[in-house]
Amino acid sequence: MKINASEIRVGMLLEYKNDLWEVLKTQHVKPGKGGAFAQVEMKSVNKNTKLNERFRSSESVEKASLDETNFNFLYNDENNYYFMNPKSFEQIEINKGVIGEKRKLLTENLDVLIKFYNDVAISIELPNQVNCKVETTDAALKGQTVSSSYKPAKLNNGLNIQVPPFIEAGDEIIVDTRNLEYVKKI
Repeated sequence: MKINASEIRVGMLLEYKNDLWEVLKTQHVKPGKGGAFAQVEMKSVNKNTKLNERFRSSESVEKASLDETNFNFLYNDENNYYFMNPKSFEQIEINKGVIGEKRKLLTENLDVLIKFYNDVAISIELPNQVNCKVETTDAALKGQTVSSSYKPAKLNNGLNIQVPPFIEAGDEIIVDTRNLEYVKKI
């Protein structure tokens, strides 16, 4: 699907120079002299290289069309993570390099959205919030409750996040998967 350069947004996937690129940064510039343009920083999905490109606002670029399917996480081994389509019971495996740091938040039967490009899985999207259990946390210092201070905590999945002083080891909490921040205690 062709889109104008002025419509490019962060997170979009573009087909450019025979590769698939994820937009990391975009800046629309209108200089005093000459035409407006979009300065775009992109990262190759396949080769893991970066590219800075300047598109005139009248240019059009190809937006990649992705297929999105819901899957349930089953299990993982050393290199791969296995998912099942709840409707067709079809199982797929995805390399841990594609999943990245999100793999720490995967729990059995968690519903995820997997994005495919030409029948190849390129990314997974977790639910916005997941439940985690606090394994260890520092003791709260007395008088610390006056200001909005946080203390470090280690979760059962190995992640280290900041939590409020009233959270103790063994507590169940909700974590935002987009920014890995504490949301609330369960």
